[in-house]
Amino acid sequence: MSENTTTVLTTSSPAQTQTQTQPQSQPSETWWKQVPPIARQPIDYRPYINTYRTQLLRILKALLLPRLIEERMLLALRKGQIAKWFSAWGQEAISVGATLAVPNSVWLFTMHRNLGVFTTRGVPLTPLFAQLLGKETGFTQGRERSFHFGLRDYRIVGMISHVSSNLPVADGLALALRLSNQHEIVVAFTGEGATSEGDFHEALNIASVWRLPVLFIIENNAYAISTPTYEQYALTYFAERARAYGIPFQSIDGNNVLAVMQAVHNARQTILQEGKPFVLECVTFRMRGHEEASGTDYVPQPLRNWWAQRDPVQTFIAFLTKEKLIDPQTISEIRHQLEQQVRTALDEALNAPDPNPQKKHWQSVWAPPNTFPTPLHQLPTYTEPPTTKNSRTLRYVDAIHEALRQAMELDERLILMGQDIAEHGGVFKVTKGFVHQFGKDRVRNTPLCESGIVGVALGLAIGGRPAIVEMQFSDFVSYAMTQITMNLAKIWWRWRQPAPVVIRMPSGAGVRGGPFHSASLEGWFTQVPGLKVVYPATPFDAKGLLLSALADPNPVLYFEHKYLYRSVRGPVPEEPYLVPIGKARIAREGSDLTILTYGWGVHKCLEITEKMGVSAEIIDLRTLLPYDHNTIRASVQKTGKVLIVYEPSLTFGVGAEWSAFIAEELFTYLDAPIRRVASANTPIPFSAPLEDAYLPWNRLPQLIEELLAW
Repeated sequence: MSENTTTVLTTSSPAQTQTQTQPQSQPSETWWKQVPPIARQPIDYRPYINTYRTQLLRILKALLLPRLIEERMLLALRKGQIAKWFSAWGQEAISVGATLAVPNSVWLFTMHRNLGVFTTRGVPLTPLFAQLLGKETGFTQGRERSFHFGLRDYRIVGMISHVSSNLPVADGLALALRLSNQHEIVVAFTGEGATSEGDFHEALNIASVWRLPVLFIIENNAYAISTPTYEQYALTYFAERARAYGIPFQSIDGNNVLAVMQAVHNARQTILQEGKPFVLECVTFRMRGHEEASGTDYVPQPLRNWWAQRDPVQTFIAFLTKEKLIDPQTISEIRHQLEQQVRTALDEALNAPDPNPQKKHWQSVWAPPNTFPTPLHQLPTYTEPPTTKNSRTLRYVDAIHEALRQAMELDERLILMGQDIAEHGGVFKVTKGFVHQFGKDRVRNTPLCESGIVGVALGLAIGGRPAIVEMQFSDFVSYAMTQITMNLAKIWWRWRQPAPVVIRMPSGAGVRGGPFHSASLEGWFTQVPGLKVVYPATPFDAKGLLLSALADPNPVLYFEHKYLYRSVRGPVPEEPYLVPIGKARIAREGSDLTILTYGWGVHKCLEITEKMGVSAEIIDLRTLLPYDHNTIRASVQKTGKVLIVYEPSLTFGVGAEWSAFIAEELFTYLDAPIRRVASANTPIPFSAPLEDAYLPWNRLPQLIEELLAW
């Protein structure tokens, strides 16, 4: 099959097409233009019957079960027993056919309307219904709704509401399979509306460039909520979008379960033989609203009537009966048996207990260390440079380089990804020489797509491989916010999937980079449960905290200040070691006041207080999330005065949280108001005099003097 040719698999013979009767007025009606050509002919199962003759009973059961569940769920919705329902009525053939066509070992990335994937994979109905009802006995104990979860035992990865975001994750899991020499594919479902999202295009491009074994299935059900397809694209079929990425593609009748099975089977063979992805579009129709409260008033009634005649369940049953392949009595018995199973499971789920808010398990947003074993767990842990170890004086940037190299040597699963990090060594040369030592499979230059690559990192983690992503500058992380804050941060909370992903964030001002290369964005992420945020100030901490981040089963944002790269030196042991995440250090003891800071602020506070002759206790927080309450508490009780220093803009800055903590819990120990000093509430300017005025360091002495005089 040519990768630049659209192959449309038709479902009826030319003779049948000619004899199909349509009112003469239909071709001129507006609604008729919304029916793709592939759906303008009767569903014909006969071309596939010889291939699937021995499986017809199994296919019938698999197709009936999600429809019967739909019927019960719609009734439960009317009774107020469930809050929402995203119907797949009329689309069952896609989920069922695709799942039946691949081995159970194949990972499936699902969407709202893929109930048939769960039922066809044999997911037990009682906990599945409990999940839909938000019960304690559901798979996520009420933490997550409907199909926004995954089941490792069934090789299913559930969606998030940002509808294209799981497609790069599928790329990452496919990459993990390939690097582990597992000759298999990954299947990722998406909707036609989601093909307009950036992650769809980034995922296709990554899969094409890296030749990843991913089958992307587009379920074209005519409407993205209420937006019709003709307002989404200007092509005959959505699958044609694959042409731009050099990916083979095909559009088929998604209401023909046998056609779906055949197409998925063929696509899998093509992927395995040619070593490249494939895009399969299944043309179908959503017979009910986006969710039940939405209704379907926006759908022309003749269009609904047309598609009702193409119902995938009813047409398949009619075909089996007409061809005497299964007798009506058997079909009736199967339906009755399945109805009993559904009714019994739903009753059990309805009677299950609601989640108990007093139980601590639901409060856990971080995975414990043992959820993702790594050789790095065996490393010694230090909070200060040990005097008994072989140490050299290293620059901050060299300590980061050494930590990465040693981690790559200790854990052969670890993958590094980023723009220009291979032969070029990154714009700051942190990964220089790595590609020659570890190879291009493990040190990967990426396309210019921050969101897609963070998604790939999560997919690698699901596939058992830790990953580290370099943001060329932390400013560019804005492209990846959905993947970080919605996908990475929530995945342990949602379905207890560890996410050992580290994102390196070259950050900060002082290098005259202007407003797009100098931002301090750490505060963006400290309000996101599920993330960890570290910010080393010294070479010793830079190495130890990076190794700790790489040993952590949770996503860690590792901020490294660009100004410190080659301006700060310090003792660093040769051997690999860990610095504990969440533990601050006393950079210098003092009695007059406490200064809370991190990163470049540590060095500026040490420098300025030393010049002033002030006995300030300077706390280097090192970790911003979670931060060290105990060290702060002890110092405030000791000095009674607090100055909080941070580089981002003052208003709503990260230091406001520490101020609130001290005011709420340590107020009685204070001898003066809590003061903060930070950068101006403007973007970072480029000019040297303007940048110096923007930064807080020139204002720091005055604040210290005011506190001491209180």
